Amino acid sequence: MAAKRKQLLLRLDPAVHDAVARWAADDLRSVNAQIEYLLRQSLAAAGRLPGNAGEPRGRGRPPKSASE
Repeated sequence: MAAKRKQLLLRLDPAVHDAVARWAADDLRSVNAQIEYLLRQSLAAAGRLPGNAGEPRGRGRPPKSASE
């Protein structure tokens, strides 16, 4: 079973949100997935990505669970 994901409220300047939304659409990601991608890239570049960080989710919808 995958670890439960943290939720957080993020306030962004509307122009920044629009730019991230356009970038996400270009990369076929949701805005949320794009923000996580960018955070992971920045953490890795700074040598601060924890070794125990889970793998990023794949693109598209998660598979249906066996109970559905």
